[in-house]
Amino acid sequence: MSATALTDAQRFDWLRLIRSENVGPRTFQQLVNHFGGAGAALDNLPGLIAKGGAARTIKIASVEEVEKEMDAARTLGVRFIARGEADYPAALKLIDTAPPVIALRGRVDILQRAMVAIVGSRNASAPGLAFTDRISRACGQAGHIVVSGLARGIDERAHRAALTTGTIAVLAGGHERIYPSEHEPLAQEMLEHGAIISEMPIAWEPRGRDFPRRNRIVSGLALATIVVEAARRSGSLITAKFATEQGREVFAVPGSPLDPRAEGTNDLLRQGATICTRAEDVIDALALMIEGGGRPDNLFARDEPSIDETEDLWDETDVFAEPGAPGKARPMVMREAGADFSPRAAQAATPPPSPADTRKTIVGLLSPSPISIDELVRSIRRPVPEIQSALLELELEGALTRHGGNLVSLAVK
Repeated sequence: MSATALTDAQRFDWLRLIRSENVGPRTFQQLVNHFGGAGAALDNLPGLIAKGGAARTIKIASVEEVEKEMDAARTLGVRFIARGEADYPAALKLIDTAPPVIALRGRVDILQRAMVAIVGSRNASAPGLAFTDRISRACGQAGHIVVSGLARGIDERAHRAALTTGTIAVLAGGHERIYPSEHEPLAQEMLEHGAIISEMPIAWEPRGRDFPRRNRIVSGLALATIVVEAARRSGSLITAKFATEQGREVFAVPGSPLDPRAEGTNDLLRQGATICTRAEDVIDALALMIEGGGRPDNLFARDEPSIDETEDLWDETDVFAEPGAPGKARPMVMREAGADFSPRAAQAATPPPSPADTRKTIVGLLSPSPISIDELVRSIRRPVPEIQSALLELELEGALTRHGGNLVSLAVK
């Protein structure tokens, strides 16, 4: 596709086609290539639907639905950018399942800058959060835009550390449905120097299958993906797999063999991911890529089916299949392990944390690697006396070990 701006009518047709039920990026491309444009595809779809043969029937989005979405977008300050346009992210355009249309709030100019994705555990350790802060700041100061998924834990810390240098959040839902809801103020802060993007309808509430969709955009935007912490079978490993299948570099931060949150990253290192123990590991590699470095080898075994071969992120259909032929698309079953994807659950009122909650939070943040008490205070955001009291109780119970330099760690039994 040449980098030409769409007319308002063409943009409307693109949005209407991709918003149609059972149309994903592959079906969209198939239809546009066959008929020569989204408008022509919409004109010819009723005839194709009448013929049958496809595994799933396409339900064309109504004019009223798209007009309502475009009105909501104008109210929020969201603009739609199509894959063939100059403002569309260059790196994202190269992936096989690039979104035909992305909805953007914030600064459009940063979409053409070099990006690095930083992802990891929602239930992050204090050392993991501290390292994320360090590497995100360093990448931002080196001129790179930090991309992540606006989730709790590592994602949140990566975004916060890059607020002044530029960061992009990729949403699993629409712009009216920030998830988790407590990150709405953070999302608003990001707009001054960064951006928020989504491929989903403005009012879309994210479902479990939408998070892997988001992950392939996170990795697709970036030249490299850094996985700070990840348990086995976590969403962060899905992002890493997308990255390597997209021909992007994957970095992994090594962790303690005793910490389950490091099992996934340590596995990545055994599979050939590039080790990341300091910001320079990433910044130097990115400089080589920008200067024209080669594509990295696939970390995952070549005889292992890829995500693209085993799962489909969309309820897509082959619109030109012979009647009775099996459809290509299958329901997406991959999801981030242990995640609660209910937006209503995220929006439910929660009581203020009790001392027992503070203890539980501290235990969750601690790992066998020592971390400063100052970092714990920063991560928990509770009164210092309450944290000190909880640390003393944990020490008396034998659950915590103190080290020199005001450091503490989880006691290894």
